[in-house]
Order: sequence, then C-alpha cells, then structure tokens
Amino acid sequence: MSGDNAVLARNTDAAPACPLCSHTVAFSHYNNLSAQLPIDPATGQIVPGGAREQAAQCLANLKAVIESIGHGLGDVVRLTVFVKDIMDMDAVDEAYRELFASYVPARTTVAVADLPLGALVQMEALVSNGEGTIPGAPQAGDLVKYVNNTPNAPLSALFSQSVAFSHYNNITAQLPIDPATGQIVPGGIEEQTAQCLRNIKAILTSIDVPFDDIVKTTVFVRDLNDMDAVNGVYKRFFPDSGIARAVGYLPARTVVQVADLPLHALVQVEAVVSHGDGTPPQAVEDRHGLIIEASNAADAPVCPLSSQSVAFSHYNNITAQLPIDPKAGKIVADGAREQAEQCLSNIKAIIESVGHSLADAVKVNIYLRDLADLDAVDEAYRAFFPEGTPARRAVGVSALPLDAKVQIDAIFGNAEGTPPVA
Repeated sequence: MSGDNAVLARNTDAAPACPLCSHTVAFSHYNNLSAQLPIDPATGQIVPGGAREQAAQCLANLKAVIESIGHGLGDVVRLTVFVKDIMDMDAVDEAYRELFASYVPARTTVAVADLPLGALVQMEALVSNGEGTIPGAPQAGDLVKYVNNTPNAPLSALFSQSVAFSHYNNITAQLPIDPATGQIVPGGIEEQTAQCLRNIKAILTSIDVPFDDIVKTTVFVRDLNDMDAVNGVYKRFFPDSGIARAVGYLPARTVVQVADLPLHALVQVEAVVSHGDGTPPQAVEDRHGLIIEASNAADAPVCPLSSQSVAFSHYNNITAQLPIDPKAGKIVADGAREQAEQCLSNIKAIIESVGHSLADAVKVNIYLRDLADLDAVDEAYRAFFPEGTPARRAVGVSALPLDAKVQIDAIFGNAEGTPPVA
C-alpha cells in the first residue's frame, strides 16, 4: 500500500469537542465531517429554543469546522439532516436557506427515532478538499465542482440532484416522486422503491454515467418488514449491465429503518457514485478509466445483495455490518458492547482483507436500537479506535435487521487508489 496519501484528522475549539472522534478527517480530495449536534461550544449545552434554533446551531458548528480548515460552505458537496420529527423540516429549512442562499449541495433528510442528548436536529457534511492529501500530486489544486440537475428527476430549490468533485458523484437521496407530477407515485412499497431507483438512474443518465458506477447505496425504509419487497425490486436494478452481471457486481449497502421520511414516503434511496473522469483540472492521464474494485472476505458475513467493500479511486466503502459471527452465521447473543465489538471485528476483517487497516478509517456511522446503549458501544469502540481519529455519526433507530442492537458502517481511505483500465 502506498504511503503517499495520509489521513488528516483535525479539530477546532470553535466547535463542540468530542473525545471519540475528530471534527473533520481529510483524505485525498474529501473532508469527512462528524455529525454536529446543536451544542453551543461556549456552554457545552444544547441551545435553547426549537428546531429552527437547533438547526442554526448545527449549521454554525459545521461552518466553524469547515472554516477552521480553510474551506467555506460553498465547498459542501452533501449535507445530511437528521430530525426527530419530520414536521420540523420547514423550521430547519428556514435556517438552512440563510446559509445556502444560492448554491445548494446534494442532501439527505430523514427522521430518526432518537438523537444524542435528546436533540431535535443533527447534521453532518461532506466537504471537498481541493488541495488533496497527496504530496505534490499533479491533480492537487482547486478542482472544479460539477453541479447537475435534470427535469427527468425531482427538482427542488433546497438541493442539487448531483454534485461531483474529483472522482465521486454525490446524489441527493431520492424519494419515490414522479418528476412529471411532483407527487409520490401511487401504490405501495414496490412501486415506491422502483421510482426511487428510476430517479437515480435518470440523474446518472443525464450526466452520462452508467448505473453500475454506483459504489454505495443507503436504503431508508419506514418499516424493515418491507425489505423483502424492496429487495425484490432492488434485484431488478442491480446488476444493471452485462459486464456487471458477468462479474456479479453489487454496490456496498446500508439499510436503515427511519421514523419518517419527507412527504411520509415509505422508502428513500441515497447513492454515492464513481466519477472515473474526475473533475478538472485533473489531467486525463491521472483520471481516465479507473476501476471499481469490489471485494468480499471469507471471515466476515456475506450478503447476497451487496459487496462487503467497494473501492474506487482513493476510498473504500464498507457495507453496514451487523453483529453476526461469520462462523456461526448468527447474531452474537450478548449485549450492546459485545454486539458493537462484533460489528467492528467484521469491519476490521473486511478492510484487512484488502490490505488496509483500521488506521485508514475516515468515517464511522453507528446505528443503535437504543441510544442509552451508546456508552456500552463506546467501550468497544475505544479498543478499535483508541486515538478517536475517524469522523463519526450516531443515531437511534427503532429497529435493526435481525433484531440487532447495533449496526455500523464505515468509509476508509484507499491510499494506492484503483488502477486505470489497461
């Protein structure tokens, strides 16, 4: 593995301190920010007021982190908004519009069962890193950000459908909205899932990117019992091409039960997509025809609908891991600490199988059936990430697959990159 690329973790006194994570972790051309709660860094307490005030504080904290590393809000490529009550989104959007008055990033919005400290709102951001972390690389510089919208998918003044930077396209999470009517499609979960995926495909088609360039999906459902129906539709879309079918390519995937979705949809799908051509001024010889490398390790649980790890360019995207003992094929029967340990052991096995280590982690996402278990989870977490380097997110969900107490996914740096097509 090349040592040229370095994980660059940074913190600022202008945002609330977190002993278990870094405010921002840069790797290659992206900064991965930890989720920000509506905490006033001067008092260490949740700000008084309702959802609007809390949203404003979350955004102020993100802005402080971003500016501390020499970037600005215009460098945000994706914003993720978690709320306790989807009906609070009008108030959240009031605060959002004040800071994103012209350019708007890709966005994901979901209501979850619980947030740390009883907050009403939590936000995180993915930010471009134009200078990169590769010393002296020819592509390091102020790369161009490509923003795209098409009338063939739902449009909104609150988000851009696709924001590409360097070798990744970040797609706004798609609801089951028919772009011709602007309404949720009639029917149930199957019809809604198909519409979400058609919208993603329309966005990718509009920028001449094939559907099989998707490296990671996140499926948000209001009821996990719907996942059999969702998966039936999902298998009609993945793999999409003859080449992908020949090699059995499937993107990494995370499934999350949410409390609610915008327009009270039953399902929403987010996609992260490779961008093999990169964005200028990367030279053609530095950016042409990169390969997607999907991998599965024998000593971690295998899922028939996703690859455990999908690397593209300088990132590895890991499928969400449940606390399944790969030898027994069952959930470990202990408490939240033991289950978190198993999730992290699975992630460690996957990343080590592709020649990397936990030191390459840039972001960890934790989903808990009961946020009261977070202290127990953190006991296990410290053993795997004693320096607290990766950026992090933790949310409460009302249910997890297989009735697990914990689910964890992660993003890792891929220092050597992926090779160009010969």
